[in-house]
Amino acid sequence: MKIVQAPDQLLSQTAKPIEKIDKTLKELLRAMEETLVSQVDPEGVGLAAPQIGRSLQLFIVKQEPDAPVLTFINPLIKETLEKPKEKETEVGQNDKVAKVKRKEDKGVQLEGCLSLKDIWGAVKRPYGVILSYQDEDGNQHEKKFEGFLATIIQHEIDHLQGILFPKRVLEQKNTLYHSTKNKKGTIEFEEIEI
Repeated sequence: MKIVQAPDQLLSQTAKPIEKIDKTLKELLRAMEETLVSQVDPEGVGLAAPQIGRSLQLFIVKQEPDAPVLTFINPLIKETLEKPKEKETEVGQNDKVAKVKRKEDKGVQLEGCLSLKDIWGAVKRPYGVILSYQDEDGNQHEKKFEGFLATIIQHEIDHLQGILFPKRVLEQKNTLYHSTKNKKGTIEFEEIEI
């Protein structure tokens, strides 16, 4: 399937809820999965139905090359979660106590999008979400997602609301970048003047 590119109007519209999970929808999911896994340079980690020209509340995620594809139908963020503040944890071992410090995650990731070729930007998103959604069999779930997977989910839900990540970058007064490959094949980033 061809991936819709900005500024296509469909990318700025709120997608419609899915009322029926049927054979046609499952065929669409398979086609979306093939499209997502076939993306190289850059690889994709998520794909929303509006990105393939369908106004549907549906997205898929494949966080890593070996990870399974996760399906999210009619997703709704019930709650956002911040990462716990840095704290010390005591670990006892034969009367010895080791203090382990966990580094605080600042929550800012460099995001890109298959619908915005060569555009990147720093976006701060909540560390976690509690998400209500249906799977491809119509089963209802409410589950907590954290870290990079939560970032992908929030990015894809933005697609379903007609929001592309540069809007988040600009709202947060962060920087947008254009990427190019040099003669050695290394990716270089150049700041975009806004």
